[in-house]
Amino acid sequence: MSTAALPDAAQLLAETVADHFPDARGRFGPFGGRYVPETLIPALERLERGVREQLHARDFQAELAAQLTGWVGRPTALTHAPRLSASWGAQVWLKREDLAHTGAHKINNAIGQALLARRLGARRIVAETGAGQHGVASAAACARLGLPCTVYMGAIDMERQAPNVGRMRLLGARVVPVESGDRTLRAAIDEALRDWVSDPLDTYYLLGSVVGPHPYPYLVRELQSVIGREARAQMLAAAGRLPDALVACVGGAAVEIIGVEAGGRGAGLGDNAATVAYGRPGVLHGSYSLLLQNADGQIEETHSVSAGLDYPGIGPEHALLAASGRVRYETASDAEALEGVRELSEQEGILPALESAHALAGAKRWARRRPGGTILICLSGRGDKDMSTLQQTLLQAERA
Repeated sequence: MSTAALPDAAQLLAETVADHFPDARGRFGPFGGRYVPETLIPALERLERGVREQLHARDFQAELAAQLTGWVGRPTALTHAPRLSASWGAQVWLKREDLAHTGAHKINNAIGQALLARRLGARRIVAETGAGQHGVASAAACARLGLPCTVYMGAIDMERQAPNVGRMRLLGARVVPVESGDRTLRAAIDEALRDWVSDPLDTYYLLGSVVGPHPYPYLVRELQSVIGREARAQMLAAAGRLPDALVACVGGAAVEIIGVEAGGRGAGLGDNAATVAYGRPGVLHGSYSLLLQNADGQIEETHSVSAGLDYPGIGPEHALLAASGRVRYETASDAEALEGVRELSEQEGILPALESAHALAGAKRWARRRPGGTILICLSGRGDKDMSTLQQTLLQAERA
């Protein structure tokens, strides 16, 4: 949508240091907030108190740091990509979240929230998952801490991410297929919220992305900020400078920041999951943000070759950053993402997740515009989970 439609967001960001968001109401400018059934308000208020009192407490941070270093395997590597750099005409660096335990960045948030849930007295954990990586991370974190875990996953995603379903079950989680709605990530979140509503006192909802009602967008951001802190220090140590641009897939100062959405098959509703490009403001899963919806305000089904980006909304902070112009959001098609998988695999020996491959497509376009520049790509996960999809697309195309 046009950023001109939201001038109040741009003004708010210009007048306020970004790190001060969200405000006391859980708002990122006009976005965010808390739109949930009354039965969940006490649970969210208890979580908000816990976040405020525990998250940045010295003992909690020490406990979290011990898990991140000794179990997750942080810091993850910063890898220079020499062959890709020569091909693109730019210096390409990769922040290797694919090397974290369970194979993606999701584990940073999962172990942090699981530790918080235990401190808040939760007896069980529920989670949602699309590509399966958050489900695997949640199952692993709960196994680590001895908490029962139930993961809701859309039936379509269970088919295309079967290896991760098996991993979750081996880690002791109960995986519940969701046959309602679009049978993908949105439906899985719906079911997880219903479960939480039925038992808000003993159940903790371990949400996997910067979406949902306050304080989840803030909480997930803070737990994932370890990636940015590490990457900044590693770039300065390895290259002696910060990158000219930072690129990541999405479902600083002098550094240009680019988020790459799932462009799917095209611009029509139902053909993509590009919320910033084609969305309008509305409420979904407890938060006011940009959504893919029709003229009557009904949420549209989405499409992406990557299960993890196949969602009709975006986090409220992303919506604010888009409205303010601080971050530039682009789209990458299914075909561009698949080509990104092929290129990184063949040139650097690294198989990226389909989600991460969208960032590769956006980074390649940036490199063409800025020859000789330095670019840092957040490689959010590894691609072994996508082998079924890749066999049906890339490998079939080779045989043809």
